[in-house]
Amino acid sequence: MLMSIEPKKRDVALVVDDSPETLRLLTDALDGAGMTVMVALDGASAMRIVDQITPDIVLLDAVMPGIDGFETCRRLKRDAGLANVPVIFMTGLAETEHIVRGLDAGGVDYVTKPIVIEEMLARIRVHLGNARLTQSARTALDVSGRFLFAVNRQGHILWATPQAQKLLADHHGAQADDFVLPPSLLQWLEQARGKSNAKSQAAALPDNPQLRFYYMGETAPNEFLLRLSKESGTALPPEFTSELGLTTREGEVLAWLSKGKTNRDIAQILGLSPRTVDKHLEQIYAKLGVENRTAAAAIATNATRRNS
Repeated sequence: MLMSIEPKKRDVALVVDDSPETLRLLTDALDGAGMTVMVALDGASAMRIVDQITPDIVLLDAVMPGIDGFETCRRLKRDAGLANVPVIFMTGLAETEHIVRGLDAGGVDYVTKPIVIEEMLARIRVHLGNARLTQSARTALDVSGRFLFAVNRQGHILWATPQAQKLLADHHGAQADDFVLPPSLLQWLEQARGKSNAKSQAAALPDNPQLRFYYMGETAPNEFLLRLSKESGTALPPEFTSELGLTTREGEVLAWLSKGKTNRDIAQILGLSPRTVDKHLEQIYAKLGVENRTAAAAIATNATRRNS
């Protein structure tokens, strides 16, 4: 019995250009490369198309009547469903300022006209491949239970794991799509980007100090990865933590350990990976001079009683 093999899904390209010649050239080339092509003559038409279908890649003319390509790209990227779709700008403008403007708007590449088809197809293959790898990585993060999300320079969320979405909803009363970093956190983000030790420094919402934000790095042009953590308020006394040479985070891990929480429980509570909790415990055992969690928990319990 022969099994039917499902045909490979065709990638969908949206070409936005007011030049009929360019549209014809690209449509023929992309169709010949096995892609499904949609065309729009201006930014407004492009926005109507993406309301109906999500393309895999967008080829966008920078200079068009009405809404230009830069503004069209910014509007596309504000849509969470399109935030990860690669946009390649096409234009005769080759000055550095125009290239930077395109990348700042959310583009991943910038091709000058006249277009060399072989080069364009090669760039498309690269960016489609990168987009798939990125999506696979985010799917893995979703499954792993990480409290991670990404924002742009304006503080708008580009994507978030389900765990981060729930934490924002529970502690800020906002869905991820509606959440925007307040000015104080935007300023913190700008400062964190220039610091080598930024990952260890947290910031909190002015009206909700329990919700802590950690800067994890820049993952793409105009995309910054943040980690969320719910601060429980449970920790060893600062004086005791300092005496033993424990960091604040190690003190929190030890405090939860003393309450009978498993490594996985502690990871969920503090927004860490189980592996990171394991590493913290290794350091804690070494600093306390003990060999197991029972002995470490006993020391923490005694310290809490003395300071209560």
